[in-house]
Amino acid sequence: MARSSSGFVAGLTAAAVAVVGFLAYQASANVPDTLSKPPAGASKVPTTKAPRDKKNPVALPTASGRGERVVYSVDDDRVWLVTANNRTEHTFKVTPGTVDPAVGTYAVTSRSKAVTGSDGAQIEHVVRFAVVDGVTIGFSSAIDGSTGSPDSTKKLGGIRESRKNGTAMWNFATIGVKVIVIR
Repeated sequence: MARSSSGFVAGLTAAAVAVVGFLAYQASANVPDTLSKPPAGASKVPTTKAPRDKKNPVALPTASGRGERVVYSVDDDRVWLVTANNRTEHTFKVTPGTVDPAVGTYAVTSRSKAVTGSDGAQIEHVVRFAVVDGVTIGFSSAIDGSTGSPDSTKKLGGIRESRKNGTAMWNFATIGVKVIVIR
């Protein structure tokens, strides 16, 4: 009897997986064109390099969003913490991992006070906002204060900042705060 029950359960499981797969295909094949377009008035982040102030290269780039946000330039390896009234509260250099997030708008999705980083370093003030090909992207500071270049043979998403800047990021970037990635 146990043998026929397990065969029956296996058959039901296989049928359920097939039905779910078929429904997922149907849903993806029938998405209205309007869902693939951004809503009117949505903020757009340029995929080209955002304009910079030539007299003040560390000034917040134009076209980097509005309101409270973290702005991260993958080309300049710089972060700006911007208040709700568009004032730069803090800006600093970072050391990126080996995997960069795509240009776009994200939100802080999780935070950890202290963990072991994907490179094995003890890190603190981890602020995560994206996943690229299974690699989690986020800001953090090494407890030993190091901000050296990551191992280029590994896929690492940690964007390292000094401990002082890590504390500023931790205090500013709570869950849901926008993260704007620019070039």
